[in-house]
Amino acid sequence: MWDRKSSVDALLRVLYVVCGVLVVLDLVIHRHAEHPWEGLFSFYPLYGFLGIVVLVALARVLRAAVMRPEDYYDAD
Repeated sequence: MWDRKSSVDALLRVLYVVCGVLVVLDLVIHRHAEHPWEGLFSFYPLYGFLGIVVLVALARVLRAAVMRPEDYYDAD
């Protein structure tokens, strides 16, 4: 099913529509924010995106720190 380009395109369209609806709802729904930054428009998506970018950057650094050589498990 996911091999066909039409299925992937349909899924992407659905995701884009859901994202658009969520952005519109962010303008309409009142959030009870405790921190001043939480009241900013699109704070949570930007916070989540920044968190993922930091997570990927840390994973790259950690991979370089703990990666074993390619032939580590080969018999000597």
